[in-house]
Amino acid sequence: MIDAMWVWGAIGLVLLAVEMATGTFYVLWFGISALSVAIAMWMFPNIPHAVQFVMFAVLSISSLTIWKLNYKKHETHSRVGQAQGEEIGRVGTVIEACSPTQNGKIHFTQGLMGSREWAAISDETIDAGSNATVMAVEGNALRIKKPINF
Repeated sequence: MIDAMWVWGAIGLVLLAVEMATGTFYVLWFGISALSVAIAMWMFPNIPHAVQFVMFAVLSISSLTIWKLNYKKHETHSRVGQAQGEEIGRVGTVIEACSPTQNGKIHFTQGLMGSREWAAISDETIDAGSNATVMAVEGNALRIKKPINF
């Protein structure tokens, strides 16, 4: 008959292979637990089957629970290939007048987020030809305001 250590080792390797294929991090803990039971069987070969299953269950559930409690998913809402916040504070030239009731356009000498011209929205009237500062990105438009002159 096949030694229990090899069975647990094979189960652990299969579970780790499944984890590598899926990338979910859920199956990882079961694979590590099975390999831990295999190591325990190598060190203490006479462990009863019931104890082996209890060890596997306790290790699996406790490691999965600890991971879920400590894992915090950080959503950055970033746009692919763009640094976050890099566009805020940039100064461009308004090429189409912008007001609270009318969207305009702003032009940048150096491209901003892949384009030199952007739709612009503002809470104040900004005439064409004047400079404006980017305050926020709102959808496909930039919220702009007149720069503060000292």
